[in-house]
Amino acid sequence: MGALFEELDWRPTPMGAISLRRRRDPSLRIDVYEIKLDDDFLMSSLWTAGEIELARLGLAAAEGTGLDVVVGGLGLGYTADAALEEPRVRSLVVVETLAEVIDWHRARLVPLGERLTTDDRCRLVQGDFFAMASSGTGLDPRTPGGRFHAVLLDIDHSPSHVLDTGHASFYGPGPLNRLAAQIHPGGVFALWSNDPPDDAFTAVLGEVFAEVTAHVVEFPNHIQGGTASNTVYVARTHPR
Repeated sequence: MGALFEELDWRPTPMGAISLRRRRDPSLRIDVYEIKLDDDFLMSSLWTAGEIELARLGLAAAEGTGLDVVVGGLGLGYTADAALEEPRVRSLVVVETLAEVIDWHRARLVPLGERLTTDDRCRLVQGDFFAMASSGTGLDPRTPGGRFHAVLLDIDHSPSHVLDTGHASFYGPGPLNRLAAQIHPGGVFALWSNDPPDDAFTAVLGEVFAEVTAHVVEFPNHIQGGTASNTVYVARTHPR
């Protein structure tokens, strides 16, 4: 066992100071990896159920085989890793705005770094997901204008609690329509949220997509006891 607490990396970014740290949880007897942006916790390996279910629920709704998938937001890699567990996934593009987070995976400073950087189906792409989703070239620089069978998004805390004010407009009908145009007919857009289901946002999704479901994902709360929950929205585009 190493030190009880270690800051593995700290770097200034245009969004604020981002840091990766590892600490030993004495009650669970495990190492916990955490990402912080200034004083805001972005991700912890202690809370991954919602991120994993984002991939599982989203891909369960996607039909067919040979799925081409995009994950918006790399974090500690749990959504991407769960997507790679689905044998129908043919390709996975993970779009992450902070090059530093990609560097941590390539340097294998995080537990899933080796897994994500050695699977031939997976590519880590540095870029602004929201700008790419609204651009004419799309979400994969290698295939401009390409379409995907599933887009799984885990960047903001929720549609109403964004990390950057520039993200807020994405959660309206116009930008969501532009994203839907990059998804195959009958394909899936799935979104993780730390908040309970939001009827207003569900209604906005319903203006754009053919089917919308808000799933509540419950998991044990190791800190306070009892259970905690996230929301995973799953929306399907109109069929042909």
